[in-house]
Amino acid sequence: MCALTPTHLFQSFEWPLDNNPINHKNNYLITQNFESLFSNFDPSDHQLHRSNITMVKKLYHNASERDRRKKVNTLYSSLRSLLPAADQTKKLSIPVTISRVLKYIPELEQQVENLIQKKEELLSRKGDVIHHQEKQRKGLVGSSLFSISVSRLSDNEVVIQISTYKLHKNPLSEILLHLEDNHGLLLMDASSFESSEGRLFYTLHLDQLESTCRLECEVLSEKILSLYEKKSYFNGN
Repeated sequence: MCALTPTHLFQSFEWPLDNNPINHKNNYLITQNFESLFSNFDPSDHQLHRSNITMVKKLYHNASERDRRKKVNTLYSSLRSLLPAADQTKKLSIPVTISRVLKYIPELEQQVENLIQKKEELLSRKGDVIHHQEKQRKGLVGSSLFSISVSRLSDNEVVIQISTYKLHKNPLSEILLHLEDNHGLLLMDASSFESSEGRLFYTLHLDQLESTCRLECEVLSEKILSLYEKKSYFNGN
């Protein structure tokens, strides 16, 4: 007969792990919690979330596209405003606008060339007017104080006639020296007389020693006239 020990006494009353009431209770609670968690999760929510993201992307794309088209239309509107007024009143499409601009550019270039040519013509006319006025001024000065006339007798001979007042200081010697040194004209003969109004007239016959350069009578007259004007300016007469 075996003795009774606590181990043997309670050995027949041990619960298996799987059949432990406490474990069953815990398993039941965990299962209940998971069922509650998954019962609250609707699979359609995930699908709705993806649908919302797709819609947001689509709205953003549409907004960006509208902004891009608005900027493009603004640029074409600015380009259309550069066309002539007759074209601006028309509702031109974008392809027609581009075509019209490409045709309008050569027209503008031609207009610029015409304006440049017109400007050059006006400047040339202005220069001619100034030159004519300057000649008139010199003619008036010559007629009031002194006058010069140059005529050519041959390729080498010229006759210079000078008219001036008696009271006016006459730079005749300076003129003869200038003609000899700068133009090779040597005095051959000279004569003078005085009018009743006190005006002196000189006639100078000169010969050009070297005929390599033919002098124009108008140029020679202007040079002599300028010498008289300088002399008159410095003497205060």
